[in-house]
Amino acid sequence: MLSIQQLGYIHPDLQPLFSGINAFIPAQKKVALVGDNGVGKSILLKLIAGNLSAAEGTIHMLSKAYYIPQIVGQFDHLTIAEALHVDKKLAALSAILNGSIDEQNYTDLDDDWTIEERCKEAFSYWQLTSFDMNTPLQKLSGGQKTKVFLSGLMIHQPELVLLDEPTNHLDTYSRQLLMNYVRDSKQTYLIVSHDRGLLNQMEEIWELTPKGLNKFGGNYSFFKEQKLLSEEALAQQLKNKEHEIRKAKQTERESIERQNKLNTRGKKKNSAGGIPTIMLNKLRNSGEASSAKLKAVHADKKENLVKELDQIKDQLIIKDGMRLELDNTKLHFGKKLIQATDLNFSYGRGNLWKENFNFEINCGQRLAIKGGNGSGKSTLLNLITQKIPPTTGSLLLQYNSIVYIDQDYSLLNDQLTVFGQAELFNKTGLLEHEINIYLTRFLFYQRDWNKSCSKLSGGEKMRLLLCCINIQRTAPDIIILDEPTNNLDIQSIEILTEAIKAYKGTLLVVSHDQTFLEDLNIQEYFDM
Repeated sequence: MLSIQQLGYIHPDLQPLFSGINAFIPAQKKVALVGDNGVGKSILLKLIAGNLSAAEGTIHMLSKAYYIPQIVGQFDHLTIAEALHVDKKLAALSAILNGSIDEQNYTDLDDDWTIEERCKEAFSYWQLTSFDMNTPLQKLSGGQKTKVFLSGLMIHQPELVLLDEPTNHLDTYSRQLLMNYVRDSKQTYLIVSHDRGLLNQMEEIWELTPKGLNKFGGNYSFFKEQKLLSEEALAQQLKNKEHEIRKAKQTERESIERQNKLNTRGKKKNSAGGIPTIMLNKLRNSGEASSAKLKAVHADKKENLVKELDQIKDQLIIKDGMRLELDNTKLHFGKKLIQATDLNFSYGRGNLWKENFNFEINCGQRLAIKGGNGSGKSTLLNLITQKIPPTTGSLLLQYNSIVYIDQDYSLLNDQLTVFGQAELFNKTGLLEHEINIYLTRFLFYQRDWNKSCSKLSGGEKMRLLLCCINIQRTAPDIIILDEPTNNLDIQSIEILTEAIKAYKGTLLVVSHDQTFLEDLNIQEYFDM
């Protein structure tokens, strides 16, 4: 179905991204492509879809792929029918049914007499029946746009499907629809996703790394088991290599000490024996040369061991140091922080919610806010964070501090450098080297400190924000996470999870990623 041979890609700035990629997907196989942000997953899909040109290698397919990109806003100028490339067929069918005998209509329809029926069936499955085919895409939400393109799977019935983060804007119910469809489908899939529920529907996992493409049979859970075994083996190699380095340093000291003793003994003996000065100088230079040669040999050995150690460290996922080490909130457990009474909001077209909200949130709660696309989850968060006032009812807020982490990490200032951003959160007078220690713990090394925040990936921004919260030292009364995993790779999601799990205050989360919610030990759900 799909064959890739020696594929390589070079960025327009002439920086190579990957090379030598070889892979094969047989018909009806379901494959997931995973890897860190920036490694080239989306680029690989675009190459297969024909949207980019490879620098080297070949791609062979038995049929054209149906490709849904990660961002679909670029199609906003089109109607639904135009975006799905069915506008001409639907118009031709309508004209023919109304009595037209124009030959062009028959050419446009191309004997596809069931096109309208398939569109209706697809829109019914994806819950889009309230939209007309002539509706502009710009009037739809992000999740609705994604479902429009997913409906194309049923309308066009392609043999090969390429999906780039298809669950990013889907609500929980729509995610389940997608998982059911993929599970039951006979089509061939290559899917880029961080949704672990969807990844567990896959039959094979491809991991794209800077060193190439690794393939694992089985679903994501099996892949994680294999990765864990690999990381445990690497951890043991790390331990062994560190032992080798310590032993090499000890051997170096002992060898140099022995050589120095021999040189000293030789000097005393030669001086006592009345050897001429010119000969003494020659012997001394010879001894010093031996010592220097010995040091060089040991230096080369140590350097090689250190390089091997660094290579092992680069392969290990470092998460233990990236936790929120904050003092507990000064508010007592169970204190009422938020109380809503007959709460509602209007954008000028009537109230957003059919019924007014009455609820309270207490200190120490871990709560997930759930609801479909367009149900008003973000509006509720804007009310809680006082960005907008309620239209109806009242909202009693008794917290002192709140941290709001959204999917764009907008707490960060793109105009600042990494160090400048960290320094902005330094409220306790940490010294420069102390800030640098924090940055290093969150994997920002000296080469990164002057990098602009605008150049950071989603995962890097998340790590920097967690680092800044740690530098601030004072625990917020509430942390709000608003779809924080949408732009993260799986490793970054796991880092975020481990960091937030250590937080002892009140946690409000909006997320359709059920695995993420379970890993955060969410205790209660608020349904919109």
